[in-house]
Amino acid sequence: MIGMMYLVLTALLALQVNSAILLKFKFIDDSLTDVNAKTDKAADGTVKGIQEAVAKNRNQAADQAVLKQSEEIRSKTKEVLAYLAGVREKLVTATENDKGKNEYKNMSAEDKVAITMLGGTRNGLAYPMQKTLNDYSSYIGQFVPGASPLALDAKVDPRVTDPEQKNKNFAELNFENTPLVAALAVLSQKETEVLKYEADALQKQAEKVGAKTIVFDKLGAFASAESNTVAAGTKYKAELFLTAAASGLKQNMTYNGSALTVDPKTNHGKIEFTARPGNFDASGNAKASWTGTIRINQNGRDTTFKVVVPYTITKPVMQIQSASVQALYYKCGNKLSVQVPALGAQYQPSFSASGASVITGQKGEVTLVPNSREVTLNVSSGGNAIGSQTFKVRPIPNPTIKCYAGGSEANEKQGTPGTAIRSITLRAIPDPGFQTFLPEDARYRVSRFTAVLARGKRPVIGPKTINGAQGDFSDMVNAYKEGDRLFLEVQAVQRMNFQNQVEDVNMTRTFNIPLQ
Repeated sequence: MIGMMYLVLTALLALQVNSAILLKFKFIDDSLTDVNAKTDKAADGTVKGIQEAVAKNRNQAADQAVLKQSEEIRSKTKEVLAYLAGVREKLVTATENDKGKNEYKNMSAEDKVAITMLGGTRNGLAYPMQKTLNDYSSYIGQFVPGASPLALDAKVDPRVTDPEQKNKNFAELNFENTPLVAALAVLSQKETEVLKYEADALQKQAEKVGAKTIVFDKLGAFASAESNTVAAGTKYKAELFLTAAASGLKQNMTYNGSALTVDPKTNHGKIEFTARPGNFDASGNAKASWTGTIRINQNGRDTTFKVVVPYTITKPVMQIQSASVQALYYKCGNKLSVQVPALGAQYQPSFSASGASVITGQKGEVTLVPNSREVTLNVSSGGNAIGSQTFKVRPIPNPTIKCYAGGSEANEKQGTPGTAIRSITLRAIPDPGFQTFLPEDARYRVSRFTAVLARGKRPVIGPKTINGAQGDFSDMVNAYKEGDRLFLEVQAVQRMNFQNQVEDVNMTRTFNIPLQ
């Protein structure tokens, strides 16, 4: 059985395609074109082998029928290959490149590729091409049971796992936002798949007449990554496989020296690892690579193929939201929401800090209680450091103390009626900005004050100590005369924080209220 080249073009459209990447796609297309030409020629050899086997078997009627079918398979395959060559030719000329030449003046031309292959109302070349390929696979199904369609829409293609791609049809999946050289590589891939089906069918035919299998011996290592750019802390996924294989060929694969499990159905080795943060450059990128090897026994000798696959680690960007993110308040519960969108569902945050105690809440939520003038918050995900953020720390602003006599605010300049001082209340009003940012930390009360009814320089009643914010001064109302003064001194103020703990506030305030 002939093993044909199978190219997986995954995560192409997620990359920002530069000239170097375009050139690599051209190299891939050139390599596939070269291999396909040799494979096409090898198919002629397979038919010739069947013909010789039929002659050797004295041209029996059953064998003659097998030969006729084999020649028909070859003819059908050549028709499809000629059709794909015509599509290639139209695509090259439509993108203002020279017909029949292998050098392209414009290797990108994404808009012209889309117009040519998709068209305006599904009248592009990709739609009849899909039918031609699937008709061919249906035809081959007569000889190779289970031959699946060659041109699938994304919703039925098991290789497409990205939800954003699942709604695309075959044309959109392969040619939307696609540079010319990548589109040509797709066409070469389809030629490869056609030739593989032909090889499978001819192999079945050859087995019927006892013809010798022709072994495809051009081998090489190939790696296909979902994306060559990966955020630190996320999974890097790729497939390592041979670009040609044969049934029964045992393959031993390694990733960075460690053995890989090889899927016997696909001959692919699955690679998955967590991208570790590196030395990020000014743009937040770090270069890295992994090494894969494939060892086979060929003609009694071990042969090892090696591939080094570069990729880029991007530095995840933290998004920190808070009522007051520019600075934190000392000894207060500063609540932050720290999210890293690039990590998605893989974001499993943990927090530490210098200059503050840390209280962890729901996923991505953290409360910092500063105990110094500056706080540095460190964020990790799954054991991998994501980044740090430094905050300045503000002192807590003292509240404003106001005095209310009989329900109205006392007037220290113009005076207050003496009859109104029967009930005095002192209220601690928090700073408006502080209360807006951290309302649970801005709860104050006056816990103790003293009062003196004075006449000139002589006290008439007092000093009288009040434990709490409110006191009854009926005795002073009965004793006062117009011109007397009520002198109040705040002795203690308390604040209740976000944890309902009470602490003393270091401040004083006096009132000297003339009585009318």
